[in-house]
Amino acid sequence: MQQRKTLHQQDIRTAWLLILPSLILILGITLQPILTTFILSFFETSPGQIIPTKFVGFTHYLSFISDPVFWATIKRTLYFTFVSVGLEILLGLGIAQLINSHPPGWKFLRTSLIIPWAVPTIVNGFMWRWIYNADYGALNGLLFQLGFIKRYVPWLISPQRAMNLVILADIWHTIPFVALILQAALATIPEELEEAAAVDGATAWQRFIRIRLPLLRPAILVALVIRSVEAFRVFDIIYVITSGGPAFGTVTISFLTYLETFSYGHIGNGSALSFIISLFTLGLAYFYIRFLYRPEVY
Repeated sequence: MQQRKTLHQQDIRTAWLLILPSLILILGITLQPILTTFILSFFETSPGQIIPTKFVGFTHYLSFISDPVFWATIKRTLYFTFVSVGLEILLGLGIAQLINSHPPGWKFLRTSLIIPWAVPTIVNGFMWRWIYNADYGALNGLLFQLGFIKRYVPWLISPQRAMNLVILADIWHTIPFVALILQAALATIPEELEEAAAVDGATAWQRFIRIRLPLLRPAILVALVIRSVEAFRVFDIIYVITSGGPAFGTVTISFLTYLETFSYGHIGNGSALSFIISLFTLGLAYFYIRFLYRPEVY
C-alpha cells in the first residue's frame, strides 16, 4: 500500500513537471496584459501614450461611479444582455424541442443551424446593416412589396429601435449555439422516463416541466453563462451596425471602453472600465450559478 501511494505521488509530480512549461507560458501570456491593464487603471496618461505619467489611485473608478453616462451605459448593456440571452434561451429551447421530436427533414434543420453561427460576427453585422439600410435595405423592400409600409423607413434613426434591431441581429447569429447545446442535452434524456410518466397520466406539459426541464438545467446554465458573458461584452456587431448611434443610444460598456481608450486617448479610464466589465461578468456568472446550479438534482 505504501509503495502504491509513493508511485501515485511520483506520477503526480511527473505530470506537474510535464505541464509546467505550458502552464508558465499560458500564465505569462494571460497575466501580463491583465496586470498591465490593472496598473494603468491607477494612473493618468497623456492622450495617445501608454506610459503612466501621474498616479491617481482609484480616481478613475470613483469618477465612473458618480457619472450618469456610465450608469446609462450599464443600463443599456444589461438591457441588451437580458433581452438577447433571454430570447435566445427561449427560442433555442423551442428549436431544440422541434429537432428532438424528429420531424421530416430534422437532420437538414440541425445541419443548417450551423450556417448563421459560422458566419463571422463582422460579416453578420455588415449583412444586417445592409438589411436595415434606409435607401436600399432588404427589410424596407420586403415590407414595401407586401404593403406594410408606404415609404422606406430609416430603421436605425431611433435609439431604442436601433438597439432592438441590433439585438435581433445578435439573436439570429447566436441562437444556433444555444439550440445545439440544448438539443444535445435533450438527446441524452432516457425515453423511458417520459414513457413511464405518460403511462401514469402526465401531460406533455407536465413531462416537460417535471422531467425535461430539470435534466436540462446543466445545459441551460452553460448556455446562460457563456452567452451572458459574451452579450455583456458585445462590441463588434454594434460597431458595424450603428457605431454606437444614434445619439449614443447603442453605446454599451465595451463600446464606451473603446471610445475612452482609442477615440479619446484616456488609457487610464479605459483600463478601469476593462476591470469594471470583468467584475460585472463575474457577477453575472455567480448569479446564474448560485440560483440555477442544483447538484442534488443530477
